Amino acid sequence: MPEVKPLLAQQFMAISTQYPVMVIGGAEDKVNGCSILTAFFQSAGGTLAKIGIIPCASQEPSVVGDRYYQIFEKMGAQQAQILDIRQPQECDTQGWLNILADCTGIFVTGGDQVRLCDLIGGSKFIDSIKTRIKLGTLVLAGTSAGAAIMGEKMIAGGSSGESPNQLLVDLMDGLGIFPELLVDQHFHNRNRMARLMSAIAAHPDKLGIGIDEDTCAAFKKDGTFEVIGKGTITVIDPGSLTHTNHPEVADLTPISLHNLTVHVLSQGDRYHYQDRKVLSPARP
Repeated sequence: MPEVKPLLAQQFMAISTQYPVMVIGGAEDKVNGCSILTAFFQSAGGTLAKIGIIPCASQEPSVVGDRYYQIFEKMGAQQAQILDIRQPQECDTQGWLNILADCTGIFVTGGDQVRLCDLIGGSKFIDSIKTRIKLGTLVLAGTSAGAAIMGEKMIAGGSSGESPNQLLVDLMDGLGIFPELLVDQHFHNRNRMARLMSAIAAHPDKLGIGIDEDTCAAFKKDGTFEVIGKGTITVIDPGSLTHTNHPEVADLTPISLHNLTVHVLSQGDRYHYQDRKVLSPARP
């Protein structure tokens, strides 16, 4: 695994990394205030930022990558480049690892989260990203599919608009940036409450996080996240769950879940995901 270049490390550590990881529900504002993308840009170093864009979840990675490239260039990043990874074995090559070592921020675009995990999961590339997040020398943001991959378990697909049931959600392993979380995106916009509840019924040791479009869970190093954006973040906490019939039922049979704790958080609200409690809002 490549080491962070000494000069880069000194330069980056002088920057206040406000949000080491930003998990975005998709369809974030790219035209007007761009509050979420600006927060990522500033966390990655502002005008000193060297941003790598990973568009490989998309069927049109060149088009999607170029759109974010133009945005970060316009914001004034010192460097922006598209990491156009097309084959899984590429992620273990020294060339991509050297490029990653020079980045202060990585932005993972939307698309298909299964395709994304197939390309970068279990690689030296993702291991390096995890290590540098812990060291505080890299900021990671993911939108839509790039958000879905954040948990140890991942919602790979499914339906919406029904009662919770086992066929409503497809689950597989994610990249484990936050092992304790199970993330869904485009949440209220696509009526995915029952889908996330179905996923939590299958994995009641996880904390469910449903993020609306143009909304971000901006994580800090202290085990908390803050809500940025126009929508809400729904937290489904099964910590006090007293009963579920999930192990006994199958297919379309409705799942029962007793004593779930649900929070709906909006702009400025804060949540301690490790202690599982709502904090005082971060408002002026």
